[in-house]
Amino acid sequence: MWQFSPARRSLIGFFLMGMLLAFLGAILPAWGYHLRSEYTETGSFFLAMVAGVLASLKGAYYLLERKGLRIALSVAAGLACAALLYLAAVPASASPYWRLAGLFLLGASIGPTSASVLHAITPLYSRDPAATLNLGGAFFGLGSLATVLLVGGAFYVYTVPSILIILAVIPGLFAGIFARTNFDLIPFPRSVPLRQAVQDFKSPEAILLSLLLFIQFGNEWSIAGWMPIFLIQRLGVSPAASLHLLAVYWLSLLVGRIAMQAILPRVRHGALLLVCGFSAVLGCGVLFHTNNMFGATAGILFLGIGYAAIYPLVAEMIGGRFPYYHPGFYNGLFSLATVGGLLAPWTLGIYADLWGIRAVMLVPFLGAITVFLLTVVIRIYARLTRLPAPGEVKA
Repeated sequence: MWQFSPARRSLIGFFLMGMLLAFLGAILPAWGYHLRSEYTETGSFFLAMVAGVLASLKGAYYLLERKGLRIALSVAAGLACAALLYLAAVPASASPYWRLAGLFLLGASIGPTSASVLHAITPLYSRDPAATLNLGGAFFGLGSLATVLLVGGAFYVYTVPSILIILAVIPGLFAGIFARTNFDLIPFPRSVPLRQAVQDFKSPEAILLSLLLFIQFGNEWSIAGWMPIFLIQRLGVSPAASLHLLAVYWLSLLVGRIAMQAILPRVRHGALLLVCGFSAVLGCGVLFHTNNMFGATAGILFLGIGYAAIYPLVAEMIGGRFPYYHPGFYNGLFSLATVGGLLAPWTLGIYADLWGIRAVMLVPFLGAITVFLLTVVIRIYARLTRLPAPGEVKA
């Protein structure tokens, strides 16, 4: 019973990851943070989740290596269910520290979920990194969309504890599914030696790619986490409308990744990366300058289309040039960049306190410009350092 193919197993896990990582952006208006200017406190919630992710990684690797995928995924999903139930029990008048504790637990469930799911797709990833991560990203977007639609649809219908209990049921169901699934045995990847990690700092290409990864992760999670509050305070839309616009963001990402799955084999990946980077710059620029719903919707669509293929294509470039890279195991220069990018929403709270709510869109706008420029530099560097084919004279 519950015998899934490797692709189906990974897709279920990506859906759960999307739900968990989209949670904070969707729930902040329900907690009333759109009515306050306590941006540093809001940013601390993102920091608590990242701290939970980092604190759980060692335990995640232990569970994966010693107990296998079934136990690791079951424990992770069960912990996510418990964290959401705990947050549902925290009174609205309670100190923010109680919510920080719950978000730390939620982050602690994301670490083993991420490591386990990305470990499960290793055979597929080794054959086609871009297509595998793009397909997984589509299901990640589907999970994120489900969270936002559920919270947005229930915003004026149910109380916040009721919404959290409904959300908790989903990882609880996943925990039961994972516990009854017999996963294939996949060899555990070796750690990147310290010498190799140090060597990466001497490679201009490794630094450029890791910097691109760092900024792109920061951009994506910053937009997803802060967009509802930005739209409410900047445009004056209702909390439910802001969540619907956040759903448009996740939907455009989802549709974009499905479309990219068909486009990837037919276009040059370097050119596609440039187009996506320019679309992201355009989307951030429109959102930063807009003062109406039409501009916000247009900017969100440009953003979703732009972000759809950037991470899968960058991961493919890294995997092609640095074969030891594994997206699910946080060691080495590239994985430090991935984790570092997750800290960006926390820093936006500090910037918003200093410069106002527009800072939460200005920083991703500057980041999108930087990503676009980095893609240009990386393409130029790759051409300059490309080995000539037999019989070809290098200019």
